[in-house]
Amino acid sequence: MNLKKIKLTGKSRLILTWDDDSVSGISTVDLRRYCPCATCMEERDSQSDSFFAVFTRDQQTILKIDMVGSYAISVTWKDGHSSGIYDFLFLYRLSNRENKINAPS
Repeated sequence: MNLKKIKLTGKSRLILTWDDDSVSGISTVDLRRYCPCATCMEERDSQSDSFFAVFTRDQQTILKIDMVGSYAISVTWKDGHSSGIYDFLFLYRLSNRENKINAPS
């Protein structure tokens, strides 16, 4: 799955348009919560299963999104964190996970 377009809406949600023209969304909180960088992954692994991260506004505010080659994006957060590389498959799976959770029953 390739990313065709990405748009930040309301400073709290990414809207992703895929190469098949499907559209999905990810909250900035979830994007930060599941940051794939080694530091964040290690921190998540060291927490108990019941741990729930609480992020400050700076930790959930995106300053910049850059393309990484033709396979991923890099996000610079307002608190300076910028080491996570979010590949398209990761984003697709995360957005579909979130959309299933938020889908009306």
